[in-house]
Amino acid sequence: MKILVVTQYFWPESFRINDLCIGLHERGHEVVVLTGKPNYPKGHFYDDYSFLNKRQERWNGIKIYRSPLIPRGNGGGIRLFINYLSFALFASLKVLFIKGKYDKIFVYEPSPITVGIPAIVAKFKFNAPIYFWVQDLWPESLIAGGGLNNTVIIRVFNSITKFIYKHSKVILVQSEAFRTYINNQGVINDKIVYYPNSTEAFYKVMKKDEVFDKLLPEGFKIMFAGNIGEAQDFETLLLAAKILKDKNVPVKWVILGDGRMKKHVENQIQELGLKSVFILLGSYPAEDMPRFFSCVDGLIVSLKKNYIFSLTIPSKVQSYLACGKPLIASLDGEGARIIKEAQAGIVAPSEDFESLAKAIEFLYFLSDDKRLSMGNSAREYFEKEFERETLIDKLEVILNE
Repeated sequence: MKILVVTQYFWPESFRINDLCIGLHERGHEVVVLTGKPNYPKGHFYDDYSFLNKRQERWNGIKIYRSPLIPRGNGGGIRLFINYLSFALFASLKVLFIKGKYDKIFVYEPSPITVGIPAIVAKFKFNAPIYFWVQDLWPESLIAGGGLNNTVIIRVFNSITKFIYKHSKVILVQSEAFRTYINNQGVINDKIVYYPNSTEAFYKVMKKDEVFDKLLPEGFKIMFAGNIGEAQDFETLLLAAKILKDKNVPVKWVILGDGRMKKHVENQIQELGLKSVFILLGSYPAEDMPRFFSCVDGLIVSLKKNYIFSLTIPSKVQSYLACGKPLIASLDGEGARIIKEAQAGIVAPSEDFESLAKAIEFLYFLSDDKRLSMGNSAREYFEKEFERETLIDKLEVILNE
């Protein structure tokens, strides 16, 4: 098959779609990507990229068409809105200059929903069906993550979402819990297919990496890896860390990543007196994550308390499970259910910092054998539900049908 993948985010930005494209290419499919200029998460163009340069590239045998866009800047509401619409506009124009024929159009949508607009242009140009992979539910994600409460704008984006779904042949959902919400937007059940995230093959169980261990503080360590944003609810993590510090439970929190809330988190660390236990190490390549994970005692995932977030499986859950370490979750809903079902860790309700502190304290006092058992259960569950090759097999079936 010749597949046009439409995604606002792609390599060198770190998103799941990168590995999926490699997986399809490895199976012999011709994969071509239409994407934007990389600027996530720091908000400015990556080195060697600008508004106009590098219109075409090739990476791991995959041809990439890059559309101009306005960078996301500090991630504020207006700037994000401009970023989203600029990609939708310029990528739609870029489609007109893409040559050849395509059998399928595959859309990756971790937000914004407007990524579907250039896909619809491509649908009519190439006479090819759209397979739309929903990572975030719109417009609810705009309300939950961006704090939007303007009813007119919400109605507009709800109409855009319905329009994009109408023009898609198949709606793939990363969480089975998405189904009812999308049904209520007028999509029939037969059009919706559960297709969860996997993770890159380099996420695996590893022996402790002594080189990376030297980058970390000594003692009992839990690690968060990913975006430092509004949705990740660092307020709860900081307050739980404060409780444990005051109780003299010697837990070190190590944070890998960047994002719009990083400066605020740094200020809170100072105000709460957590500098010795809450450490921000900055961003590292995704390939380094398993090496870091091999050196810690637990991996933490968190989301704010919100109905839509409760329907979501945070993508880091699969990466954590694959590395065979105990998970500590500040989650509701689907993400929490999976960790409990896998017997892979301890779950506290979203935004409940006291319960989170108790969960981490429980893990701290747990025997090494019990923590090892949790980690083994995590990896076993990953292999059963989220293994990469099995999911690529499933996607090939979906596209061929």
